Amino acid sequence: MNTLVCTQPGNFEYRTAPEPVLTPGNTIIKIKRTGICGTDLHAFEGTQPYFEYPRILGHELAGEIIETDNAPGFGKGEAVTIIPYFNCGSCVACRSGKPNCCVNLKVCGVHIDGGMAEYLSVPSYSLVHSNALSYDELPLVEPLAIGAHGISRANVRPGEFVLVIGAGPIGLGAMEFARVAGAKVIAMDVNTSRLAFCKDKLKVDHIVNALSENVIGQVREITLGDMPGVVIDATGSQRAINNAFQYMAHGGRYVLIGLQKGEISFSHPEFHKREGTLMSSRNATRADFELVMNALKNKQVDPLTYITHRAKFEQVKDEFPNWFKVETGVIKAMVEM
Repeated sequence: MNTLVCTQPGNFEYRTAPEPVLTPGNTIIKIKRTGICGTDLHAFEGTQPYFEYPRILGHELAGEIIETDNAPGFGKGEAVTIIPYFNCGSCVACRSGKPNCCVNLKVCGVHIDGGMAEYLSVPSYSLVHSNALSYDELPLVEPLAIGAHGISRANVRPGEFVLVIGAGPIGLGAMEFARVAGAKVIAMDVNTSRLAFCKDKLKVDHIVNALSENVIGQVREITLGDMPGVVIDATGSQRAINNAFQYMAHGGRYVLIGLQKGEISFSHPEFHKREGTLMSSRNATRADFELVMNALKNKQVDPLTYITHRAKFEQVKDEFPNWFKVETGVIKAMVEM
């Protein structure tokens, strides 16, 4: 079968590999779509933690079941997506109902080879029914679930202000589910076209350009002097992460969905006097996937608005570097297999 391998930062190669063989407890799917996310872009540029080369990227997937073992309720020919965080089931996190941060976690396309291939073998427990969603819609469930998980971690309450920094697909998902939770959403980014997308397509309440003057003053004015009760980082930028502590309300919560390799640095007195809460948010759970699927089914969220670029599998090597460029206006690139 054909695969696309990231051999080292900045380089892809098309290679042939044997088709996967069915093994107990696993399912073979024929890949139909692969969404491109920040993790893939970071892997390509060499800034993704928990990563080794060479690697087949891709974890936002839609596929068709070819063969399956130990997957009650699933059948050959069925359209599915997957929860791409393969967990051990026995560590302290798994035992406490948090398989998304399993001690021995293997994320498809990060720790192990992913979906930039014609076929992929996945654990049968990772399968998710299509719920009548299309092959274009299914890959969007995973990034939306990551945003939804961050909102769940923050325990967002109706009526409170939620500041989401970073208007990429993960940040947009956090905005969507903050809105679904009844919050008043503030979108912050340095990209004017993405901020316009937030306002026009997502109907976000407020937008703030992080490069504009007196950003703190703008946020304070929006929140009537209180500052946001919840701050979400979805940038993965060390500078943005460290800078965002200043936006927290007293008694506020700061949730890091974005990830970077460096160290977090902030003023302890400023954080302490707020009695702030700092949390990380890693991946998503099946409950988050179910929440997203229901929101899509009920038309609370339209995932197709995110897809701005498409490429055939054989075009990805040439097109991928262009998806880094701000001027291309990429929100979500979709690979058609």
